[in-house]
Amino acid sequence: MSAPLTPPPPPHGHSARDPWQSPSGPAAQDPARHAGKSGYPRRGWWDDQDGPGMKQELREAAVTLVAVALGGLLLGALWWWLAPRVPLVGEVSGGNWAVYLKDSEGEQGIGVDGTFTLLALAFGALSALVVFLVRRRGGVPLVVALAAGGLLGSVLAWRLGVWLGPPEDVMAQARSVGQGVTFDAPLQLSAKGALLAWPFAALVVHLGLTSLFGPRDPEDFPPDPHVPAPGA
Repeated sequence: MSAPLTPPPPPHGHSARDPWQSPSGPAAQDPARHAGKSGYPRRGWWDDQDGPGMKQELREAAVTLVAVALGGLLLGALWWWLAPRVPLVGEVSGGNWAVYLKDSEGEQGIGVDGTFTLLALAFGALSALVVFLVRRRGGVPLVVALAAGGLLGSVLAWRLGVWLGPPEDVMAQARSVGQGVTFDAPLQLSAKGALLAWPFAALVVHLGLTSLFGPRDPEDFPPDPHVPAPGA
């Protein structure tokens, strides 16, 4: 009787289960498709399977910041148009010019600051509403951009209103109109805290809209003890 046939032995230094054997399959054919230079997956820290990703959020935040800040041009024009005028009058005393308030008890100066504050609050609420309607998911970068854009828009509106208003050199203006002639004071913002009205209103309104109408995560309900677990 002949001996049973047996498979030939593996090559010297290798076994059927050699751990150093080269892998086979798609990963071995093109490892660069599945890993980066360091050997780890190409998926970056900015990727997020549950959301648009950090890169997308940063892009949207940058666009929001620029768009909100440019709204300050409209705010500045409205402030210059709606703010009350502060009347001044110039007189010559001893050869020197002096400028006084025509109505020392008037409240036009307070009205200038109040007009800016009310307009900034309205712009803050409107910008928050628009941002929420465009992107309901929110996110920290978007909220920061909304607040920063509101602050930049307020500063831009303030400087634009001053530039559109009467000249800031009141002495030269008094000399040009003549003694005893009433002229308008430069448009100025005495209460600099009004610059925070826009970002404050934007944050409050956006937070309220997000908490009331924003998307919510699904709630986790405790398992029912009367329902058997799968595989039981």
